[in-house]
Amino acid sequence: ITTVANIDVTTTPSKPFRDVPGPKSMPVIGQLYHFLPGGLLYNLRGSNLHNFLYEKYGPVVKMKGHFGAKDSILLYDPEVALQIYRSENSTPIRIGFFAAQHYKHVVKKEKGEERKYSGLIFDHEETWREIRTHVNPVMMQAKSLKPYAEPLDEIAQEAVARMKCIRNENNMIENNLLEEFMSYVLEFTGIIALGRRFHAFDANIREDSLTRQLLRNVQDFFALSDKLDFQPNLWRYYPNKTFKTAMKFLEDAEKLNEKLLRTAMEELKTNPKPEEKKGVLEKLAEKNEEVALAFADDMFFVGVDTLANGIISVLYLLANNPDKQNKLREEIMSKESRRPYLRACIKEAARMRPVAFGNLRLTTTGYNVFDYEIPKDTMVLFCHEHMSLREDQFPQPNQFIPERWLVDKDHPLYHGNAHPSAAVHFGYGARGCVGRKAADMEMEILISRIIESFRLQWRGKPMPVYQSVSNHNMAPYNFIFNDV
Repeated sequence: ITTVANIDVTTTPSKPFRDVPGPKSMPVIGQLYHFLPGGLLYNLRGSNLHNFLYEKYGPVVKMKGHFGAKDSILLYDPEVALQIYRSENSTPIRIGFFAAQHYKHVVKKEKGEERKYSGLIFDHEETWREIRTHVNPVMMQAKSLKPYAEPLDEIAQEAVARMKCIRNENNMIENNLLEEFMSYVLEFTGIIALGRRFHAFDANIREDSLTRQLLRNVQDFFALSDKLDFQPNLWRYYPNKTFKTAMKFLEDAEKLNEKLLRTAMEELKTNPKPEEKKGVLEKLAEKNEEVALAFADDMFFVGVDTLANGIISVLYLLANNPDKQNKLREEIMSKESRRPYLRACIKEAARMRPVAFGNLRLTTTGYNVFDYEIPKDTMVLFCHEHMSLREDQFPQPNQFIPERWLVDKDHPLYHGNAHPSAAVHFGYGARGCVGRKAADMEMEILISRIIESFRLQWRGKPMPVYQSVSNHNMAPYNFIFNDV
C-alpha cells in the first residue's frame, strides 16, 4: 500500500513541526475562522471534512488548537498509523473527553476527593495498567461472558415484543429510536455490570426513576462533552456556565454510579449469588472495590450510547440492502450456533459507519513522519474512518458487502488485501476496547432477534451522521418494521 518509508523514529527529520501542512491559523482561535461562512472548511463535517483535508494537504495534517486546546496531527496513512502504534511504549496514552478528565484529575483533587483510580477512559500509564489487569479476565474472555447470554436473549425478546407494540399503523416507531435502543442496551448493561434488571423499557416507568436518570446521564455526558471538547469553548480560560454545569453533572453521575455498586454489594451480603449470576462490577468489587468504582463510570458513561448507535447502523444498512438482509435471515433461521454472516454484517457496518471515527493518542516519543518532526506529547488522531472508506483499501468502499469478510484470499474483495490498520474501530493493541467482546455478543443477540421478527425497510433520505466525540446517527429514523 505504502511504497516509501513514511516514518522513522531514529533519523532526524529535516522539516520542523511548525511546517506540517494544514489550514492557516490565527492566534487563540486557531483555524476556527475557516469554518465560518465563506471559509475554506465551511459546511464540511465528518467524512467530507477529512476527505477535503486529505486531498488538499496529504496524509499528515496539522490542526491548531483553539482557546487553550493542544495542537493535533491528523494521520491518514495506515502504514504510519501501524508503525506509531507499534513504536509506542507498553502503556500508550489514549486521550479524549478532556473536560471529564479535568473533573476527575483536577476538580476532584482540589476538593480532596480524588480516587486512586478514575477509569479506563480517564486514567493513563501505570494507573491505567492496574485497572486493565483487573478488568481483562472478566471482560476479555468468552467463558467469563457466556453466562450472560441467556438473560441477554430474554431481554432481546422483550425488546422485540415492545417494538411490535409501539409501531404505528405504518409499522414505524415514532419514539426517538436512539433513545429506545439505548434503553435496551442499558438493560443489557445492568445484567453484565450488576447481574440485575433495570426495567428500562417498561411501559409504566417513571421519569424520576433510577433507570431514567441513568439514561439521562448517558445523554448528558455526550452532549456536554460535545460542547466542551468538540465545539469552540473558553472553559480552559475561565469556568463558564456550560463548564460548571458539566462539573456538577459529572459529580452527581459519579455518585449515582457509586450508589448503584455499593447497594449491589450490600445486597450480595444478605442474598449471596452463585458466581455465574454475579455482574462484572460485583466480581471486581469483591477483589478491589476502587477498581470496580472506576470501571462503573466506564460502563455507564460510554458503553450505552455507542452500542445503541452501532446497532442502529447495522439495521440501517440491512434495511437498505434487502438481499443482504434476506441472506442474514436465512442464516439466523437455520438455528446454527455459528453465524459468520451476522458477524460479517457487523464488521462491515463498523467499517462504513463506525462509532469511533478515529483513535486519539498522545505520543510517548518523537517521530519522523514524512520527514516532518512529530514531537513527544503531541495529540495524534489516526483517521481510520477515512482510511476504511478509501478505494485503495476496500474496493467499492461505499457498498455494504459483508461477503468481503468471508471470501477467499484470491477474491478481489477479500478484506485482507487492505492494510491491517485501515479499519481499526475498536482501538489497537493494549488500549483496544475492553468491552469489545461484550459489545459483539449484545449486538449479535439483539440483531438476530430483530431480523428474525421483522423485514426492515428504510423510507426517505439517507440517515445522517453527526460527528462529535463519537459518531451519532441522527433522526429522523425512517425504519419500517414489517412482520416476517
